[in-house]
Amino acid sequence: MKGRSLVIGFLGFTVLFGAGLFYAQNYAFYDRVEGLTELPVADRVIPVEGYVGIDAESSGLKRRGCFTVDPAAFDGLPPAEDPQPLNPPFWFDCFDAGALTEDIAAGRATAYMAAVEEVDGIDRLVAVYPDGRAYEWRQLNARFAE
Repeated sequence: MKGRSLVIGFLGFTVLFGAGLFYAQNYAFYDRVEGLTELPVADRVIPVEGYVGIDAESSGLKRRGCFTVDPAAFDGLPPAEDPQPLNPPFWFDCFDAGALTEDIAAGRATAYMAAVEEVDGIDRLVAVYPDGRAYEWRQLNARFAE
């Protein structure tokens, strides 16, 4: 009987620990960011509309954003060299890193370096579609990517 109690207790602990870990990874450390009206990109300040995003103080990589812009505001900016959109938590559904990666690779969207070393070792990028849809994220720069 004691073995059964031990196993049931261990399984109960495992389920509770797993639920807590899932919550911490997907919800606990994210803050919603809404209502930004402009975004610094390289040496410019770009007006944005409908900004919805997430960010966290626990990691510089957690920033993601979805918004609309005038694509002409990016004229003359060089494209980013190695854009790698990172997956957001599953509940932040306006940002699809897989589709964004494919669209950048296929030329359907263009990624720009918005800020180099915005956070130590982390750059902020913005991808823009010709229809004005735009997305931002942070990724490790070359200094830390290797």
